[in-house]
Amino acid sequence: MAESLAGEPAARESRQAWLALWSLLFGFFMMLVDSTIVSIATPTLMQAFEADVGEVVWVTSAYLLAYAVPLLITGRLGDRFGPKTIYLVGLTIFTLASVACGLAWSIEALIVARVVQGFGAALLTPQTMAIITRLFPPQRRGAAMGVWGATAGVATLAGPLLGGVLIDGLGWEWIFFVNAPVGVVGFIMVVRNVPALEKHAHRFDWLGVVLSAVGLFCIVFGIEEGQTYAWGHIWGPFSVWGLIITGVVVMVAFVVWQAAQKGEPLLPLQLFGDRNFAMANVSAAAMGAMITAMVFPLLLYVQNVRGLAPTQAALLTVPMALISGGLAPVVGRLIDKRDPRPIAVAGFVLLAAALVLHSALMRPGMPVLWLLVPYGLVGLAMGGIWGPLSVSATRNLPPHWAGAGSGVYNSTRQLGAVLGSASIAAVMQSRLAVNLTGAGAGAGDGHGAGVGRVPAVIAAPFTKAMSESMWFPVAAAVVGLVGALLMAPHRVAADGVGAPAGHSVAGRG
Repeated sequence: MAESLAGEPAARESRQAWLALWSLLFGFFMMLVDSTIVSIATPTLMQAFEADVGEVVWVTSAYLLAYAVPLLITGRLGDRFGPKTIYLVGLTIFTLASVACGLAWSIEALIVARVVQGFGAALLTPQTMAIITRLFPPQRRGAAMGVWGATAGVATLAGPLLGGVLIDGLGWEWIFFVNAPVGVVGFIMVVRNVPALEKHAHRFDWLGVVLSAVGLFCIVFGIEEGQTYAWGHIWGPFSVWGLIITGVVVMVAFVVWQAAQKGEPLLPLQLFGDRNFAMANVSAAAMGAMITAMVFPLLLYVQNVRGLAPTQAALLTVPMALISGGLAPVVGRLIDKRDPRPIAVAGFVLLAAALVLHSALMRPGMPVLWLLVPYGLVGLAMGGIWGPLSVSATRNLPPHWAGAGSGVYNSTRQLGAVLGSASIAAVMQSRLAVNLTGAGAGAGDGHGAGVGRVPAVIAAPFTKAMSESMWFPVAAAVVGLVGALLMAPHRVAADGVGAPAGHSVAGRG
């Protein structure tokens, strides 16, 4: 099935197009599961490697950082060499790195293997969205994006559940080893079912790659390690705040360089001339931060305070995954015929309210099953968010912008996840330091407080720290709401084909 589908509009909605989509999503699901699967293993990894919260959170942050930084260029690689080829290369790297993660002998070795795994994920991810954009016409893209959004939502939420089952049954290594057979099957499915698509020549902005990588690393490392160094000096005269400011300055230089480029910038700023693309990216970044951030306080609370096993803790997320996954395809079909903006706005309002309720229910004596209520509401909200955001971001993109647009959208979503992971680590350590001061010997700095079941004397302040940490994902949900409110309404014609009121990039070269 290597024949190109370029120039064959009828084939784009054919059975082959949907078969190609499902084949791509098989590996995509596995990769996204790994963005959150480690969160359930946090207490286990802390014990196995005798590490603190900050070190173990880096197992997730290193993966997300290595995932986010290359996305701007890996989308272009798909345009240049074919999305199918780059997808298969990424899947191969990801699968081999997963095996290396399971064989890691130290926390440092695990972090390095996660970096390689994240790079493989970066090669793979933009190709899924780019192929959807090129196989499905705009007026029929909603259903496909709904399935894509459901996969993204369910995978990131199913990670803790799958991780809990594997950790309890086989050990933490198997949260990585399980990727090997899945990767092999996914490789075969893509080779058989995904067609070769038209390639577009691109030049690559290597200076942009370096600037974005350095800037992001400085910001993320500074935020995540700030509490460790008491927001003081990291190495000699180099301070945490100096590192963060350096990262911000480098990122500003990156944007200026992109605007000044006369050739092909790594980040095509023209894309942001479309209001819906710009605002959908803001909301997607907020969602990435929210999903990553909300899991850590919950799992530390229910395992370390309430004594739940990893599988029991992960079961609390089941309503969220089921409702989100079941609702997303329905919303996808709906937004083919209706304006996606009101659905996204309602989703973010419900999401913020559910997270506030979640924080309120985190109390030492509160029945754990009450947490199923806010998590069910979060799933309902997310089912109405991912599809509308992805459709709004891509609806106006012409085919030659598919790879760039997909790379930017996925970059902002993953950048949000990276910052969310780094920020929640800093927030949790800060709240632990405040709430545990004087509560028990050695507890005041917040380090080691998450290893094993916490003593009864600090259960209440530990719980309060986790409850207060939940206000960070609430803030992220509010940012997402603002982005959705600022999207342009989408006018839908009688034939179901519509156009947004905002500016479009269609037709730009």
